[in-house]
Amino acid sequence: MSPLGSDGLVIGVDVGGTKVAAALVEPGGAILFQMRRPMVADGGAESGLAAVASAIEAVSAKASGAPMKLIHGIGICAPGPLDPTTGVVRNPPNLPCWRDFPLAGEVARRYRVQVKVDNDANAAGLAEALWGAGQGYNNVFYFTIGTGIGTAILLNGHIFHGRTGAAGEGGHVSIDYKGPLCACGKRGCIEAFASGPAIAKRTRAKIEAGRSSSLLDLAGGRIELISGEMIGQAYAAGDPLAGEILHETVELLSFWLGNIIDLLEPDVMIMGGGVSSMLKPFVGEMKDRLAKCCVNSRSGEIPLVPARYGEDAGVVGGAALCFAAAGNGAGPKDSSSR
Repeated sequence: MSPLGSDGLVIGVDVGGTKVAAALVEPGGAILFQMRRPMVADGGAESGLAAVASAIEAVSAKASGAPMKLIHGIGICAPGPLDPTTGVVRNPPNLPCWRDFPLAGEVARRYRVQVKVDNDANAAGLAEALWGAGQGYNNVFYFTIGTGIGTAILLNGHIFHGRTGAAGEGGHVSIDYKGPLCACGKRGCIEAFASGPAIAKRTRAKIEAGRSSSLLDLAGGRIELISGEMIGQAYAAGDPLAGEILHETVELLSFWLGNIIDLLEPDVMIMGGGVSSMLKPFVGEMKDRLAKCCVNSRSGEIPLVPARYGEDAGVVGGAALCFAAAGNGAGPKDSSSR
């Protein structure tokens, strides 16, 4: 593979259970072109690989000149568990087509470029560290709140993978060992309290217990259809229960982030994911609560900021894996100077 220069292009790929998104990304994290293809998650391994290849080839054809000759790497954001060192996807629940599948090796064999594979939170966190809200900081904690809660730990600009590549599962840090059962099998994980589905579940329970709310009207009278997005809409319209639920969520996240600060003391904390837009009005409250949720007397000095990348986090994150491996991207600044 050619070294990535100022004109080097990378394809970032975001693999999900129902779709494959791919984008042509230039140094600096700008997307030149992107598109989607359906993912064949319940077929054979080759069918899943063919879906990824279809997306890669569609965006590579947009490169001026000869396709693939200008592409210097492919970075793939894939569901875990996986091994980021070998690029082998182990047994992701949403992708039954891949079991111990050498994704990086198969894609590299087909296109003869460097291929990097990591999970979605790690990749998105790296993109934020290189080009987004974490640009210039040494140590970054990134968390994304959506269907689940994913996290990334970046130390001195590098993803911290741990001994086997399984580190960074901050969404499964428990804040209550008697709390609700999480899909991972543990109790009281922050994901079981504050992910989008968990927020909706807590809301439905309060309505079933007799609380009135405009959310029932938004859901057409069907309580089972109440979603996190509806809670945000109801809060904006002044619904008291929606406000109560969101304040509870902020309190839960604050206790969790207090634990993160006491453990890692990052230079910056970045909040991304679909639910984060609903929580943006509460960032100030969350920061105020942190002082009482950790023992670190200087926790107030750690910025808590929204992520730069929204729906594009996966494809830009995939590209970031390649640029970082090649030594491209902005370097961290010395946090000791602040």
